[in-house]
Amino acid sequence: MPAPPPKPDEAPIVLLHGLLGDRRDWRALIERLPEQECIALELPGHGANRHRQVDSFDEAERWFTEALAALGVPRYRLLGYSLGGRLALYHASQRPPGLVSLLLESAHPGLPVDERAARLSHDMAWAGRFGGEPLEAVLEDWYRQPVFADLDAATRRRHVARRLDNDGPAVAAMLRATSLGRQPDLVAWLSDAGLPVWYLSGRRDAKFHGLACRLAQRCHHVRHVALDGGHNLHATRPGNVAEAVRAWCRDGSPQE
Repeated sequence: MPAPPPKPDEAPIVLLHGLLGDRRDWRALIERLPEQECIALELPGHGANRHRQVDSFDEAERWFTEALAALGVPRYRLLGYSLGGRLALYHASQRPPGLVSLLLESAHPGLPVDERAARLSHDMAWAGRFGGEPLEAVLEDWYRQPVFADLDAATRRRHVARRLDNDGPAVAAMLRATSLGRQPDLVAWLSDAGLPVWYLSGRRDAKFHGLACRLAQRCHHVRHVALDGGHNLHATRPGNVAEAVRAWCRDGSPQE
């Protein structure tokens, strides 16, 4: 006889997408987790929240805290990808009482102070393009960045087409507010985090896989799971990510 499906966990998973994304990005993963309550939010400047703007990490944190309060969820797990992962990590660093566990997918924990100015300049240049140039042309260049090197031409065209419903100025505003150059370095917090933290990286994403390996060496309780994929694992490897999510939920099950 087949094994019974896992019982629903009392702590739902709240999911935060990346820059240019929306809640639909998580559909393939959520479909593979029928036993688990999943709540996919849309970031400021994106999807249904495209008219909501924030101007800093602190304001983004206030937005997220308000969203959680509106949901009425007392305990929750948090999964964030890329920008969503950075916001999830910042939220976790504030030590919210309801957070059970954290899963980061291809998310940067923060730069040293002496590297932030260059990154801020880099992101401001992209924001200027998103805010002032035809969106399709900017997206074509965006998906040619080294972090997306695993995408073939056909997949890159699909990504561009999928993201054309974004509002360029709204994306620009969110990028300015949450640039990696404005983010604190949270590696020290991760080394002493008081909750289960997992990190997913794709072996074909050289930058973030290497970052994850170094992070796991420094932060011994951070569990690093490497998958055969690139930067956006939940899109290209939803089945493998679902397996990892189930294991993460078991690892961080609330103790009664």
